[in-house]
Amino acid sequence: MRVGFDQLDPRILPEMSVKVAFRETGGGSTANHTVLVPKSAMQSQDGRDVVFVVQHGRAERRAVTVIDTQGDDSVLSAGVSAGESVVVDPPAGLNDGMPVRARKL
Repeated sequence: MRVGFDQLDPRILPEMSVKVAFRETGGGSTANHTVLVPKSAMQSQDGRDVVFVVQHGRAERRAVTVIDTQGDDSVLSAGVSAGESVVVDPPAGLNDGMPVRARKL
């Protein structure tokens, strides 16, 4: 399946990939927005589930709400928006505001 963009975002570069999951919302009037991230991006800090999001070349710690797991992925209902880049397998010393850069896989 191919997914297109209504509006291009300068943060999206050639050769980037993403996993997309479609879920049934039960026919309610408001859609339930979820984001799928690799479990390897998840950490537990101070009793909360967190991920590091890349913002302007720096790591930004975000508390997230995990509502489900699917294989090697976690389904989040809050904390990360679609299209944001997360740090996968973050090193132990990574802190909020530290510089990070994308690496091609």
